[in-house]
This record gives sequence, structure tokens and C-alpha cells, in this order.
Amino acid sequence: MVLYLFGPESLKKMLNEVETVATRNLDKWAGQESVELKDVTANMIFDLTAKKLISYDPEKSSENLRENFVAFIQGLISFPLDIPGTAYHKCLQGRKKAMMMLTNMLEERRANPRKVKSDFFDYVLEELDRGDTILTEAIALDLMFVLLFASFETTSLAITVAVRLLTENPQALQKLTEEHENIIRNRENKESGLTWKEYKSMSYTFQLINETVRLANIVPGVFRKALKDIKIKDYTIPAGWAVMVCPPAVHLNPNNYKDPLEFNPSRWERMEQKGASKNFMAFGGGMRFCVGTDFTKVQMAVFLHCLVTKYRWQIVRGGEIVRTPGLQFPNGLHVHLTVKDKQNQDPTSESTFENNTKFLNSNYAEDDFSQEHVKLDAIQAPRC
Repeated sequence: MVLYLFGPESLKKMLNEVETVATRNLDKWAGQESVELKDVTANMIFDLTAKKLISYDPEKSSENLRENFVAFIQGLISFPLDIPGTAYHKCLQGRKKAMMMLTNMLEERRANPRKVKSDFFDYVLEELDRGDTILTEAIALDLMFVLLFASFETTSLAITVAVRLLTENPQALQKLTEEHENIIRNRENKESGLTWKEYKSMSYTFQLINETVRLANIVPGVFRKALKDIKIKDYTIPAGWAVMVCPPAVHLNPNNYKDPLEFNPSRWERMEQKGASKNFMAFGGGMRFCVGTDFTKVQMAVFLHCLVTKYRWQIVRGGEIVRTPGLQFPNGLHVHLTVKDKQNQDPTSESTFENNTKFLNSNYAEDDFSQEHVKLDAIQAPRC
């Protein structure tokens, strides 16, 4: 069922819609003085995912589903004191309200079934109606909740980190811009949308995505359970014990990555980029590999394509990174976006990247950034 949303064939069909949504939102943000990038991208991705999963339209709903998820996320790792006013209480209430909304939507869909399956709810109901299914309504609703939660929070964080890193690394921005301008330059119809072949050709973009999530370590811990006694060197992990794998301990280890705190997407030219390995677990690993990995990469790659080919940006406020223990921008990342003029949107123009870089650096000295940020000490997680 999950492949309905995250499988390759579904992503191929979704590609143009993802591009349309990204362009529409970027154009809207460019008309504002500034936007907080993490918040607006989270809202954009959540609305698209909720539409595909449950046909949710925030403009037609009397309740804000995303607000409940935000409350859940903000108190997810907090002191477990369930009294009104605490982050933990708000977290529990956010989940309760979100689950209630999902339950009501499922009941409404069950009472008014559709002739043609159009979203994930339809596939869930079809499975629930089977006599031999192991799926229960409770499991289905939990799955729906997890898919919505996982789809927008981590991806929007990764996009925000990527934009900050690109702002601080002109050479990486230049290579990324050139890759995407070449895609447009090689089209017969310059106004046509992205194709799956073009998406798969974004080699440097995928290197940049891998490097971003390696450095960001958005998920600081991965939990597993030992099904049998596991021997590691002189230690034994008894069967039944909980295990927390710490990706930053792997991703920031100089034995695995040369200059591990340096943002260097090109390091992935010589490294395996598909799936997970013992040295790369940004998307989990083993039997529990993140099912939304390809969905995340589509969202990030398409957003970056639209951003660098049509817009220029400048960080006007924020950008500081902390861990609590998850990665956060406590003051946000506020950016000012402008649409490139027609000459600078023309991929045949030699001045496209040069003009974009000048815009990025126009007031850069006034911000609290320096070359030291290229070595991302703030992105480190606590030792595990």
C-alpha cells in the first residue's frame, strides 16, 4: 500500500505536480519581504503529502491538521509531565486531535466510497474490506499518522539546511546551478516541465542531498531491538535489549569521511549513493530502511531545480543551528527571494550564476556568518 505514494511509478506521475507546487509557492514567497524557509517549506510539503494520502484540503477543512502535527513534534522529546501547559501535554493533545481527524475522515470515506481509487485512504479501505487481511483500522490510522509526520518535518529541515549550506558555499551553488541550467538548455521545449529522465540525470544534486543529510544528521538516533545475542568485539548485546544507533557517530567520523565537518558534495563522486551502508545511514538501514527516501529526494531535487533556475535569495535573519537533541533553527532561516530577470533565467546567458552570486553576497557581511561556518561545528550531535 505504501508504494502507492512512495513507489517509483507513483513518483514519476507526481513529478510534474511537485514541480508545479514548488514553482507556485516560490513565486508567492518572492512577493513577500521575507519568509521563514523551514516553516513555509514544511507547509508546502505537508499540504502536498496530505492531498495525496487523504485528499486533505486545508482551505476546506474547519480544523488545521498540520497545527496538530506541529504540536506533536515540538513536544516529542520532552519531560513526560502530562499537565496542561507543558510541551508533553501539548504533544499528546496534538496526536489525539490529529488521530481524531484521521478517524473522522476514514469513517466519512467509508460511508461515501469512491468508484475510482484516488488516494491512500481508498487503498486502506480496500485492504480493510478483505476477509484475510491482517490490517486493522488502528494500525491503518497509525500508519497514516506516521507517513504524514515523517514526510514533511525531516524534508523541510533538509531543504533549509541545504539552502544555508549553498549560501555559504558559492562553488557548490555554481555547480548545482550549472547542472540544472544544462537540463533546461538541452530541452527541445524550454517551457516544458521536468521529465523522469531529467530527474535521474541530476548527479550533482543527489551528491549534494547526500552530503546535506550526512552533515545535518536530522534524525540523531535510530532505535532497534536485538532479536538475539549480538557479539560486537568484546561486548555482547543480550537478546531483547533496545539498541540506539547514532548516525552522527558514523557520519562525522574521520575514519569514514575525510574532513567530516567540511561540506563537500563532490566527495560522493567516488562513493556509493544508493541505499544505506555501514558508513551512511541518514535514511536508516537494514529491513527498516526509510520507505520515503525516494519521495524525500524528489521533493528536495525538484525544489532546488526550481530555486536555482528561476530565483535568487538572500539570508536576512537567523540561520543558527542547535540540537535539542534534534536539529533546529531556533531563530528560523529568513530569506528574501526575488525572481531572476528574463536574461538571467536564460540558461544560455553566461552571467546567470555570476549575477546570482552577487545578489547572495550583497549584504552577506552584515549577517552573523563567516567562513568558519563552512566547517559546520553547530551541526554536530552530542557524542553517543
